[in-house]
Amino acid sequence: MSFEPSARGQELLTKLQEFIDSEITPSEPIYESQMQALGDPHGHPQIIEDLKSSARSRGLWNLFMPHQTEWTPEPVSNLDYAHIAELSGRSMHLTPEAMNCAAPDTGNMEVLTLFGTQEQKDEWLVPLLNGEIRSSFAMTEPAVASSDATNIQLSIERDGDEYVLNGRKWWISGAASGRCRVMIVMGKTDPTAARHLQQSMVLVPMNTPGVTKVRDLPVFGYQDREGHSELNFDNVRVPVSNLIGQEGGGFAIAQARLGPGRIHHCMRCVGVAERALELMCERVTQRVAFGGPISDQGVVREWIADSRIEIEQVRLLTLKAAWLMDTVGAKGAAIEISAIKVVAPNMALRVVDRAIQAHGGGGVSDDFPLARMYAGLRTLRFADGPDEVHRRQVARTELAKYRR
Repeated sequence: MSFEPSARGQELLTKLQEFIDSEITPSEPIYESQMQALGDPHGHPQIIEDLKSSARSRGLWNLFMPHQTEWTPEPVSNLDYAHIAELSGRSMHLTPEAMNCAAPDTGNMEVLTLFGTQEQKDEWLVPLLNGEIRSSFAMTEPAVASSDATNIQLSIERDGDEYVLNGRKWWISGAASGRCRVMIVMGKTDPTAARHLQQSMVLVPMNTPGVTKVRDLPVFGYQDREGHSELNFDNVRVPVSNLIGQEGGGFAIAQARLGPGRIHHCMRCVGVAERALELMCERVTQRVAFGGPISDQGVVREWIADSRIEIEQVRLLTLKAAWLMDTVGAKGAAIEISAIKVVAPNMALRVVDRAIQAHGGGGVSDDFPLARMYAGLRTLRFADGPDEVHRRQVARTELAKYRR
């Protein structure tokens, strides 16, 4: 069992590190100033397009895709991409999008690659792979506990050659952006079918009549640039040809979509935690209190030691999950994927919280990236399944070993 990147993976990591050092990090203040100048929390600053062009010219493009296709003739393994995702997490708001490796587009592109028709690929997958548009994934609903995906209530009823959608969705990431052109919407096509065969997925262009944005939802007061929106679907009509896969296959597609994305999220959490630890160490060596640098305080050294230990533990478990996905598939790695989905965001939150404490008042301000890091990480304890659901899965599998 080796978690070392392949020769190609190491080459990509070297390229990515150089890209981050030479372009991403210097672009962070440019991004902030351009966003302020736009005056729109969901605007699209030019620096993003500049970074995308550079990343593509460096061969750092669509690396998330583990499937060999005409667009990705040399796919990167899950293990190699796990290392890449960690590095990209150090600048979460710039690097993934610059590489065309940002959620929810990554999961949507995988769904279209695996289950889309040729017409759907031509219309939506190709522009997504080219970074020309963005997309969203509409599953979560305000009226039900969406941690159980079989609870969703949005109806998808067939009427001749069309499907008619009615219902409400919220926390639809990416839907606030003017560049979001299409959604993958999950709803019920047959409420009378077996519990896991009631759901289907259909493609809904954002400009379809009947799709109304109710509001954009902030996270701890922050508005993500791509946004999290609440949407209403009122007699929304789309062609039957917009169905992805088969009727009743939505739940299975959702599970296929979420597995790899969880590894991406978790390794980016490791990258965020690494940067927070760096910021903490820099801060405590530069600040003086009670006659010496803060780093001399025993409690601060404990924060640093615990942070390093926890980061290493989570990195190893996540790399193991990625290695298992490459060797035995997502199903064989299911428990490890659930485990990392619990431990990675929680670990990163602890590290960021310690860094905030070490920064004092500056830690909760916008002078440092820590407060925004915390807000973004906290949502990951819900996204792609809450902690409790993943703990339940791990416990059920463990207890099964003791049942006769």
